[in-house]
Amino acid sequence: MKGLDETSETLILGIGNLLWADEGFGVRCVEALDADFCFGDETRLMDGGTQGMFLLPWVSNTEKLLIFDAIDFGLPPGELRVIEDDDVPRYMGAKKISMHQTGFQEVLAAARLLNDRPRRLALVGVQPERLDDYGGGLRESVRRRIPDAIGAACGVLRSWKVPFHARSSSRVDKEPTSLEPVGVAGNG
Repeated sequence: MKGLDETSETLILGIGNLLWADEGFGVRCVEALDADFCFGDETRLMDGGTQGMFLLPWVSNTEKLLIFDAIDFGLPPGELRVIEDDDVPRYMGAKKISMHQTGFQEVLAAARLLNDRPRRLALVGVQPERLDDYGGGLRESVRRRIPDAIGAACGVLRSWKVPFHARSSSRVDKEPTSLEPVGVAGNG
C-alpha cells in the first residue's frame, strides 16, 4: 500500500454524509464501483465522507482525481452531470448544500498551490432530491442514477487510460448504464 507521502496515479473519491439522505450519493458510488470493478495498485478508492481539509494529503499527492458527490446544479432531482478539469472547483462551491463542499473547494485550491496536483479532475455529480432527512437513505431518483454515475466514471477513467476491469460477479454486466457502455479498460 502506498504511504500518504507517495504520489498516487489516480484517486477515486466519494464525498458526502451517509446520514443525510441524498448527501450520501458520493460514498455510495465509490462503494458500488469497488464492488463491481478491480483496480491496480496505482489507483486508490476512498470514502472521503465530510473530511474537508483532512483530505489534502491524499488530494495533493495524486495525478488524477475523480470525485462522486451530490451537487446542487439547480436541475430536477436525479439529473447527473460530469464536469472536468478547471470547471470542477466552480461546481464544488457554486451552491453549497452541505459543509463539506466549501471545505473541498478549499482542498482543491490548496493542493494546486502546494504542488500543482491533481493535474486531471473530474466530478460525477447528481442533483439531490432531499438532504434534510437525518438517517434517511438515498431517494429513488438519486439511487437509481448510481449505475449511470458508475458508467460515466468508467468513461472518464478510460479516457485517462486508468487500468481496471469488471469483477466476474459484477452486476454491471446485468445492468448496463445509459451513459457509457461498461467494459474492460486497460490491461488491469
